[in-house]
Amino acid sequence: MASQDRVISAGGQRALEVNRVIRNTYTLLAMTLAVSALTAGFAMVSNAPPLHFIVVLGGYFGLLFLTNALRNSVWGLASVFALTAFMGYTLGPLLNFYIGAFSNGSQMVLMAFGGTAAIFLGLSGYALSTRKNFSFMGGFLFAGILVAFLAALASLIFPMPGLSVAVSAMFILLMSGLILYQTSEMVHGGETNYIMATVTLYVAIFNLFTSLLHILGIFGGDD
Repeated sequence: MASQDRVISAGGQRALEVNRVIRNTYTLLAMTLAVSALTAGFAMVSNAPPLHFIVVLGGYFGLLFLTNALRNSVWGLASVFALTAFMGYTLGPLLNFYIGAFSNGSQMVLMAFGGTAAIFLGLSGYALSTRKNFSFMGGFLFAGILVAFLAALASLIFPMPGLSVAVSAMFILLMSGLILYQTSEMVHGGETNYIMATVTLYVAIFNLFTSLLHILGIFGGDD
C-alpha cells in the first residue's frame, strides 16, 4: 500500500510539473510574441532598412546560443526577450516591403497571420488533447531543418524562384512538425525547461509566418 501511494504521489507530482511547464511556456510565448509585434511595429513606423542576412544570422544564432547557455537562470528570460525583440525588428522591413510592393499586401500579411495562428492553435490543440507522442519525429526534423536551412542559404546566394518556393514549402511542413514535436515533448516530460520550449515554439511560429507570407507573395500578390 505504501509503495502504491508513493507511485500515485510521484505520478501526481509529474503531472503538476508537466502542467507548470505548459502553463509557463504559453505565458512566456504570448509575452515574446507581443514584444516581437512591438519591435516589428517600431521598425515599420521608422522605415528601418532591412538588415544584411549575415547580421540577421549572427544576431539570431548568437542570442539563441546565449539563451541556451542561460536557460536555467533568470538571465535566460532576458535573453529570450532580446532574441524575440531582435527577430521582431527584422520582420518590420519585410512587412513594409510586402505592404508597399503589392496592392493587396496588407491582406496577404493578415492572411499569413491568420494561417499561422490557425496552424499553431490546431496542431498544439491536437497534441495537447490527444496526448500522442511525437518524439519519433525528432531526428527527421533536425535533418530536415538543416537541409532546409542550407537550401535557404543557397537561394540567397543563387536566386532561383523555384528553389525559393520549395524552401518555403519545406519550412511550412517542418515548422508544423516542430510544433507537434515540441508540444508532445512538454506533455510527456521530454522538455522540462519552459524557456527552451518557448524559444522552439517561437522559432516555429516565426518561420511559419514568413514562409506563408513568401508563398502568398509569389502566388497571390497583385502588383
